[in-house]
Amino acid sequence: MYYVCFDCGKKVEDEYIAKIRCPYCGGKILYKDRRTVVKIKAK
Repeated sequence: MYYVCFDCGKKVEDEYIAKIRCPYCGGKILYKDRRTVVKIKAK
């Protein structure tokens, strides 16, 4: 699993989350990348 940095948009692995900073830009806001759910109507 990975998180995405809000500032630079790069993917950050779980192992770097302990520092609660993006290793690329130093941003403090990281969020989980959510998958898009597609709903199909039953006929």
